Amino acid sequence: MAYDYSSLVAATKRWTKQALAAGWIDSETARQLIEVDARTPDTLFNHNGSRPLIVAFMGGTGVGKSTLLNRLAGKAIARAGVERPTSREVTLFHHHSVAIKHLPEQLPLAQIKIAEHDDESRKNVIWIDMPDFDSTEQSNKHQVLEWLPHIDVLIYVVSPERYRDEKAWRLLLAEGGRHAWLFVLNQWDRGQTEQYEDFKRQLHKAGFVEPIIVKTACTDSPQTDEFAALEATIRSLATGHIVEQLEQRSARIKKDELKRDLEHAGGALGSGAAVKQLPALWQQQWQRSGHILQQGFAWPIQQLAQHYAAHAADLLNNPTTARFTTSGSGFNLWDEWAEARFDDALNEFISDADHLGIPVNPLKKQLSALRERAPKILQAQSELSARQALANPGNALQRGFLKFMRLCAIILPLAAICWVGYQVFIGYYTSNMTEVDYLGVDFAVHSTLLIVISWLMPFFILKKLKPSLEKSALKGLNRGLSTAVNMIDGEVLLAIENVANEQSEQLKQLNGLIELCRVGDADRQSSVDSNSPLARMLID
Repeated sequence: MAYDYSSLVAATKRWTKQALAAGWIDSETARQLIEVDARTPDTLFNHNGSRPLIVAFMGGTGVGKSTLLNRLAGKAIARAGVERPTSREVTLFHHHSVAIKHLPEQLPLAQIKIAEHDDESRKNVIWIDMPDFDSTEQSNKHQVLEWLPHIDVLIYVVSPERYRDEKAWRLLLAEGGRHAWLFVLNQWDRGQTEQYEDFKRQLHKAGFVEPIIVKTACTDSPQTDEFAALEATIRSLATGHIVEQLEQRSARIKKDELKRDLEHAGGALGSGAAVKQLPALWQQQWQRSGHILQQGFAWPIQQLAQHYAAHAADLLNNPTTARFTTSGSGFNLWDEWAEARFDDALNEFISDADHLGIPVNPLKKQLSALRERAPKILQAQSELSARQALANPGNALQRGFLKFMRLCAIILPLAAICWVGYQVFIGYYTSNMTEVDYLGVDFAVHSTLLIVISWLMPFFILKKLKPSLEKSALKGLNRGLSTAVNMIDGEVLLAIENVANEQSEQLKQLNGLIELCRVGDADRQSSVDSNSPLARMLID
């Protein structure tokens, strides 16, 4: 069963609005999809069964459309002639039992005239007299265009003098496939066979293989007038089967047009293969730009390392209150130069994506926040790494050796003092029991030297091997810079992944709509008998 066309149009418009808001399609593509017309002849009625055939007279000024409708009605229901040579209103002529529930809201209802009749033989036809399409008044053209979606059969009325009307002809070429067409060469009593043949050749060029052209006259001459054939042709079309065929054909054409518009919009979304190339393009771009940024940061990092080293005591003694920021130090790593280089990298990457046919607005939206976050990422990572480096200067082996030296600075002097004290005690003890002389001056000098050397040696080593705070800060800043560069790279890759996911979802929704345009195609292929009058009225 065919998917309801109005529901399909509504779904298309919902997708179009969100795709436009997300930047996946441009305003012109969105306008084409939003302006898709969901109106059909069936929308004029509130019914559950069959409906009448809607037939409209259309043509230029003075060709006799209103006269033909009056002749059909057997009375003057449409104003014509010298009273008003230019038709400005729409006249509806139908059976009194037919109820039209939904007149187009865009039309000036004051300019719609409704006339009813009681002829049961014409019950299944609604006749409409359209305003002159070639009038200088724009409201006439507007009314015609508003009514066209509600018409099944258009009776294109011309005269021998006006059969080459350019404005109406352009409308025929634009609307040809959406309606069934009958052609009336009115005022034929003033026409010539050459004009008829020329008009027929024009219709051949427009796509009609064997158009139905009815010659009518302003006189009652039976030799030249074919008005009865016009009535008979319309009466033969006013069946439920023909109306259903026209509805199916109109739905097929409209869905095919909508499918082409959707496929065009799909081309604007870019391909999945192109989006897959974005990570590699960014890696190439960031490899160049990141290297330039790191070179440009070399001097500011050295200055900042000196500042950090000079204020390391505040960091070590007051870690909760000390504040070390790049801006506060007077050496801002992310300056105007760095911002310009980063913007250049992103802009060039966006340009590369544009060359691949990928909509750049979603990518710009994903990357716009990163333009603001990048300085904060660099500042946070450089400060964190500097704090860590100053809190733990040097490498692990160096810090282990220095801890050992600090332990030696305590143990060695204590051991020397203990040894000297032991020698003093033993010397004193043995001097009372024997005639050995007590410890002399040499021992005192040597003992003092031993104690001093055991203390000075670790102290000297600690002083000479103490890590440079400036070098530690520089090392930490460089490590933080490298981390920040990698984080920014990861943020961009994440943005690319988000864009790829968004594109995949947009394509999935769009392909779903395109598939709905194909649903029920087999059901709609109700062929028209090639020998029937309807076949001669259609353009394939």
